[in-house]
This record gives sequence, structure tokens and C-alpha cells, in this order.
Amino acid sequence: MPRVSAAFFAMGLLCLFFGGAIGMHMASGGNAAYAGMHVHLNLVGWATMALCGTFYALTPTTLSPRLAWINFWVLTAGIVVFFPAYALFLADGNDPRLEQAMTAGNGLTGLGMLIFAVSVGRELLRKRSHAQSHSKPAVVSGSPG
Repeated sequence: MPRVSAAFFAMGLLCLFFGGAIGMHMASGGNAAYAGMHVHLNLVGWATMALCGTFYALTPTTLSPRLAWINFWVLTAGIVVFFPAYALFLADGNDPRLEQAMTAGNGLTGLGMLIFAVSVGRELLRKRSHAQSHSKPAVVSGSPG
């Protein structure tokens, strides 16, 4: 597995941990004020980071390591900027001074998703040998069919 894939999974697991902790905190106290944060940490943090890590792990010979690392750092920066600002925003009575940080974090996250789309597009459009473009999917041992 490329190191960048492991980095995506490590960051995703941190998000899963914090998202799960927020969920447990809400469940134990019945306070749903942080529900949006819980959901987005799990979706943007865990699911998106794990999906990117999986994609780069499945394309180790054709990925652009530079683009993959830029993708990782931009998405990570978006998460690190947005979620603390969002937590403070919720805890501090929706202080409008935090909106700029949240907007910046959202922008970085969106940019990271665009970079990922470029990586997927590069893989989709790359030249393949005739055998690769007409090969049947591999059958996993023990699977039906």
C-alpha cells in the first residue's frame, strides 16, 4: 500500500474517533447540538478519507504521488480548519467571527474533493494496453460465478 493511502486512512480514523466520541456524548446527554459535526466528521472525515486512501491503494503504479499527497494535505487542512471552528461556533452561540474560518475550511475541503476528481479522471482517461482495456474483471477465489 502506498504511504499516502496509509496517511488517508490514519486521518480518517482520527475523524472516526472524534466523530464517534461526539456521537456518544450526544447519546449520553440527549444533546443533539453537535449532530451536524458528528455526521460530517464521519462522512467527510472517515468515509471520504478512506475512499481516497482506497483509490490510491488500488492505483499504486499509475497514481501521481505528488497529486495524491497534495490531495491528502488539502483535505486534511480543510478538516483541521473547519471542525474546530465549527465546534467553537456551536459552543459559543453562533459567533459570526468564526464563519470565515468555517468558510476557509469548507473551501479547502471542496478543493480537496476537486483534486481527488482530477486523480480519478487521470486514472479513467489514462492509456491502457489493448489487453487491459478488454480484460474481464478478476474473479475472487471462492466467490460465486
